[in-house]
Amino acid sequence: MNKKIEKILVLLTDFLTINIAWLTFFFIRVESGWFDLISQPDFLLPMFAIYFYWLVIFTFVGMYRTWFALSRLDELSTLFKASFVGIFIIFFLILYDDYLRDVQSANRFYIFFYWGIFFGIVGLGRLVIRSIQRKLLAGGVGRRNALIVGFNEKANEVHTSVSRFKELGLDIVAYVAAHENEIGKEFKNIKVIDVVENLEKVIERLSITNIIISLGRNEEDIIVDVIERCGDKNIEIKMVPDLYDIISGQAKIAQLYSFPLIDVMPELMPVWEKKLKRVMDVVLSLLLLVITSPVTIVTSLLIKLDSAGPIFYRQERSGLNGRPFRILKFRTMYIDAEKHTGPVWSTKDDPRITSVGKYVRKFRLDEIPQAYNVLKGDMSFVGPRPERPFFVEKLSKEIPLYKRRLKVRPGITGWAQVKHKYDETIEDVKVKLRYDLFYIENMSLRMDFKIIFRTVFVVFFGKGHYE
Repeated sequence: MNKKIEKILVLLTDFLTINIAWLTFFFIRVESGWFDLISQPDFLLPMFAIYFYWLVIFTFVGMYRTWFALSRLDELSTLFKASFVGIFIIFFLILYDDYLRDVQSANRFYIFFYWGIFFGIVGLGRLVIRSIQRKLLAGGVGRRNALIVGFNEKANEVHTSVSRFKELGLDIVAYVAAHENEIGKEFKNIKVIDVVENLEKVIERLSITNIIISLGRNEEDIIVDVIERCGDKNIEIKMVPDLYDIISGQAKIAQLYSFPLIDVMPELMPVWEKKLKRVMDVVLSLLLLVITSPVTIVTSLLIKLDSAGPIFYRQERSGLNGRPFRILKFRTMYIDAEKHTGPVWSTKDDPRITSVGKYVRKFRLDEIPQAYNVLKGDMSFVGPRPERPFFVEKLSKEIPLYKRRLKVRPGITGWAQVKHKYDETIEDVKVKLRYDLFYIENMSLRMDFKIIFRTVFVVFFGKGHYE
């Protein structure tokens, strides 16, 4: 099913079921005569208000993300948790309203009766729409092409499971081998058609959207190579785990109809956290611009008096998914600093840095204007530092998984910045990449706050480094 059509159908289903739930509750609570009423409440205005309330909550918890081969029980579980939180918010709003009006009312307890009706009707609607989707998938509508990297017993077992459960919506169309001597082998009439070195061509030729990796523990380099080759493509990657991965608990395991698979580089931050992170970015950026306005004025004057050139410095950087944008910073170097050298990294005692620029960098004042980039949506407050496209291309050829940094918005500050120094050598970049990947795989609002507090410490005590 087309993603746009799927979202429209789910939104329409929720619109109907949420309003039917309200209609049912209103009839029982008001029209049935079973309960005492002090006054006749409105029907239409609260109905639309409550619908938009649930629409916001469902959007934040990710209930409108693209659904694919997920358990209906998991969806009901998400609905239960979302509605539970939503109902308690309403409960305490009613409680607060009663407190302000200094009244004792039982109305707030009826909200739990509404919750039961809401969960039953909306949950039924979700089950119906997802069941229809499953039948469409099993019938051939919206199916996706998948390939398996590796040809071994485990790969064949996964292939068998995928073939048996049509409602997964996956069609195994090819195998790609780690070694050339495996080309031509086949299982269930599906052949090994190429090797990993030509993976991109196979993906394009067969319109692949899903990859399952089934390689041994002694083939880690090939696994990294596969992930790197798919880094800039919208492809879902899963990997067949070995016994150690499962027992150690070091892998994020998903179930493919009872067959365990590792989600390779999943999006660990829930949708609601991503949206809240964006709200936090806007709020913090506005606060930063307002609070530091006196510092901004003084810094601008000092830069202008210290050396010839503009106050601000704009430079192209690679943003989310590699999209270029112009980063804004206070100028800390002499103009045309790279005219004769080309793009080079800054060093500790860089002669290109102006007298004022040394202090501006020491106290991270050059980063303040980037709040404008955050407001525009080019950057986040916390994330991997944005690098220039020249270095992105250069480093991605030398360091595996370097482009993984482009999967999230770059930040004003980040885990690598509070843990490591300037990028002076390729080894510094490798160390920082480990910190960046750690942040990406463990993204959370809690970690963002931790990084922000550490950054404040760095700024006030002059510790740490930024590029």
